[in-house]
Amino acid sequence: MTETNQPSPLKGQIDAQRVVDFARSELFERTFKEGMALVEETAAYLDGPGRAASKRLSRAAALAYAGESMRLTTRLMQVASWLLVQRAVRDGEIQLAEAASEKYRLISRDAQPSTPFAGGDELPEALRTLIGRGAAIFERVRRLDETMYEGGDSEIANPVSDQMAKLHQAFGR
Repeated sequence: MTETNQPSPLKGQIDAQRVVDFARSELFERTFKEGMALVEETAAYLDGPGRAASKRLSRAAALAYAGESMRLTTRLMQVASWLLVQRAVRDGEIQLAEAASEKYRLISRDAQPSTPFAGGDELPEALRTLIGRGAAIFERVRRLDETMYEGGDSEIANPVSDQMAKLHQAFGR
């Protein structure tokens, strides 16, 4: 196996040691366990109590249930995949350059969808809770991906940083 700590010619400058150190950290372990547990909890809910609850919903709510559960499972699978890739980097099973490639990145994915489904206000509370938790871990992992793999000359703009720079420029701070 080749050394994963060696810098590679990637878009931007990636601090390879930082990526590997993160994958060896307690924060990564907690995030990994939380993400995988949420995948299992969601699957158990959707296959059990959620399935029964969805049968009692109105047509609009049942369609919202189907759409939201699809969004949720898609996001959780993206999170699980990203976490497994980071673990593989840590364990020397894949190269850092491969982990930084577009196909393993979350930064290229959209943030939370802005359009709710019609009937979404009728969804079971348990599903709403899972959606909220799934959105939170997805966003956390997406930010980790951005932090770890985007160098200083990243092509992807950070709208918050852009707005902060404009405020600093306008108010002289």
